[in-house]
Amino acid sequence: MTPLIEYEQASAQVRAVYDDIMTTRKTDYVNNLWKALANHPPTLERTWARVKELMGGAGSLDPVAREMIYLAVSVTNNCTYCIATHSAAARSKGMSEEMFGELMAIVGLANETNRLANGYRVEVDERYR
Repeated sequence: MTPLIEYEQASAQVRAVYDDIMTTRKTDYVNNLWKALANHPPTLERTWARVKELMGGAGSLDPVAREMIYLAVSVTNNCTYCIATHSAAARSKGMSEEMFGELMAIVGLANETNRLANGYRVEVDERYR
Protein backbone atom coordinates (compact mmCIF):
# COMPACT_ATOMS: atom_id res chain seq x y z
CA MET A 1 0.00 0.00 0.00
CA THR A 2 1.22 3.48 -0.84
CA PRO A 3 2.34 5.47 2.20
CA LEU A 4 0.16 8.45 3.12
CA ILE A 5 1.96 11.76 3.49
CA GLU A 6 0.53 13.60 6.49
CA TYR A 7 0.63 17.40 6.66
CA GLU A 8 3.29 17.40 9.36
CA GLN A 9 5.67 15.31 7.22
CA ALA A 10 4.88 17.03 3.93
CA SER A 11 7.27 19.21 1.97
CA ALA A 12 6.47 22.88 1.46
CA GLN A 13 5.28 22.08 -2.07
CA VAL A 14 2.84 19.44 -0.81
CA ARG A 15 1.69 21.61 2.10
CA ALA A 16 0.80 24.37 -0.35
CA VAL A 17 -1.50 21.96 -2.22
CA TYR A 18 -2.98 20.64 1.03
CA ASP A 19 -3.62 24.23 2.14
CA ASP A 20 -5.37 24.99 -1.15
CA ILE A 21 -7.50 21.83 -0.85
CA MET A 22 -8.57 22.79 2.68
CA THR A 23 -9.23 26.42 1.75
CA THR A 24 -11.16 25.54 -1.40
CA ARG A 25 -13.24 22.88 0.34
CA LYS A 26 -13.63 24.91 3.55
CA THR A 27 -12.40 22.05 5.72
CA ASP A 28 -9.49 21.06 7.92
CA TYR A 29 -9.37 17.60 6.33
CA VAL A 30 -7.23 16.26 3.47
CA ASN A 31 -8.41 12.85 2.32
CA ASN A 32 -6.25 9.81 1.66
CA LEU A 33 -6.23 10.15 -2.13
CA TRP A 34 -4.33 13.43 -1.85
CA LYS A 35 -2.05 12.01 0.83
CA ALA A 36 -1.16 9.09 -1.48
CA LEU A 37 -0.62 11.34 -4.51
CA ALA A 38 1.70 13.49 -2.37
CA ASN A 39 4.34 10.79 -2.86
CA HIS A 40 4.81 12.42 -6.28
CA PRO A 41 4.22 16.17 -5.83
CA PRO A 42 3.90 16.97 -9.56
CA THR A 43 1.06 14.44 -9.86
CA LEU A 44 -0.56 15.84 -6.72
CA GLU A 45 -0.42 19.40 -8.08
CA ARG A 46 -1.62 18.45 -11.56
CA THR A 47 -4.48 16.30 -10.31
CA TRP A 48 -5.67 18.83 -7.75
CA ALA A 49 -5.62 21.60 -10.38
CA ARG A 50 -7.83 19.50 -12.68
CA VAL A 51 -10.21 18.48 -9.90
CA LYS A 52 -10.47 22.07 -8.70
CA GLU A 53 -11.17 23.31 -12.22
CA LEU A 54 -13.62 20.64 -13.34
CA MET A 55 -15.42 19.77 -10.13
CA GLY A 56 -15.50 23.18 -8.46
CA GLY A 57 -15.09 25.77 -11.16
CA ALA A 58 -17.63 27.54 -13.29
CA GLY A 59 -19.49 25.50 -15.83
CA SER A 60 -22.85 24.54 -17.23
CA LEU A 61 -23.31 21.50 -15.00
CA ASP A 62 -24.47 22.03 -11.43
CA PRO A 63 -22.40 20.55 -8.58
CA VAL A 64 -24.71 17.58 -7.93
CA ALA A 65 -24.70 16.63 -11.63
CA ARG A 66 -20.90 16.74 -11.68
CA GLU A 67 -20.68 14.51 -8.62
CA MET A 68 -23.24 12.07 -10.04
CA ILE A 69 -21.29 11.79 -13.29
CA TYR A 70 -18.10 11.17 -11.33
CA LEU A 71 -19.92 8.58 -9.24
CA ALA A 72 -21.29 6.82 -12.35
CA VAL A 73 -17.84 6.56 -13.90
CA SER A 74 -16.38 5.38 -10.58
CA VAL A 75 -18.99 2.61 -10.36
CA THR A 76 -18.21 1.53 -13.92
CA ASN A 77 -14.46 1.57 -13.20
CA ASN A 78 -15.00 -0.27 -9.89
CA CYS A 79 -13.10 2.34 -7.86
CA THR A 80 -14.25 1.66 -4.30
CA TYR A 81 -12.49 4.75 -2.96
CA CYS A 82 -14.06 7.10 -5.51
CA ILE A 83 -17.50 5.50 -5.09
CA ALA A 84 -17.34 6.23 -1.36
CA THR A 85 -16.05 9.79 -1.62
CA HIS A 86 -18.21 10.89 -4.54
CA SER A 87 -21.35 9.26 -3.10
CA ALA A 88 -20.80 11.34 0.03
CA ALA A 89 -20.08 14.47 -2.01
CA ALA A 90 -23.15 13.98 -4.23
CA ARG A 91 -25.38 13.46 -1.20
CA SER A 92 -23.96 16.56 0.49
CA LYS A 93 -24.77 18.56 -2.65
CA GLY A 94 -28.35 17.32 -2.88
CA MET A 95 -28.47 13.84 -4.40
CA SER A 96 -31.42 11.99 -2.88
CA GLU A 97 -31.72 8.23 -2.45
CA GLU A 98 -34.22 8.24 -5.32
CA MET A 99 -31.69 10.01 -7.54
CA PHE A 100 -28.99 7.52 -6.49
CA GLY A 101 -31.26 4.58 -7.33
CA GLU A 102 -32.08 6.02 -10.74
CA LEU A 103 -28.41 6.75 -11.39
CA MET A 104 -27.42 3.16 -10.55
CA ALA A 105 -30.17 1.81 -12.84
CA ILE A 106 -28.88 3.96 -15.71
CA VAL A 107 -25.26 2.95 -15.03
CA GLY A 108 -26.27 -0.71 -15.08
CA LEU A 109 -28.28 -0.28 -18.27
CA ALA A 110 -25.51 1.64 -20.02
CA ASN A 111 -22.94 -1.00 -19.10
CA GLU A 112 -25.22 -3.76 -20.37
CA THR A 113 -26.10 -2.10 -23.67
CA ASN A 114 -22.50 -0.96 -24.22
CA ARG A 115 -21.33 -4.55 -23.90
CA LEU A 116 -24.09 -5.80 -26.17
CA ALA A 117 -23.25 -3.20 -28.83
CA ASN A 118 -19.56 -4.09 -28.59
CA GLY A 119 -20.19 -7.84 -28.54
CA TYR A 120 -22.43 -7.67 -31.58
CA ARG A 121 -20.04 -5.19 -33.18
CA VAL A 122 -22.98 -2.96 -34.11
CA GLU A 123 -22.18 -0.47 -36.84
CA VAL A 124 -22.99 3.14 -35.94
CA ASP A 125 -26.03 4.43 -37.84
CA GLU A 126 -25.23 6.98 -40.52
CA ARG A 127 -27.38 9.65 -38.83
CA TYR A 128 -25.25 9.47 -35.66
CA ARG A 129 -21.94 9.93 -37.40
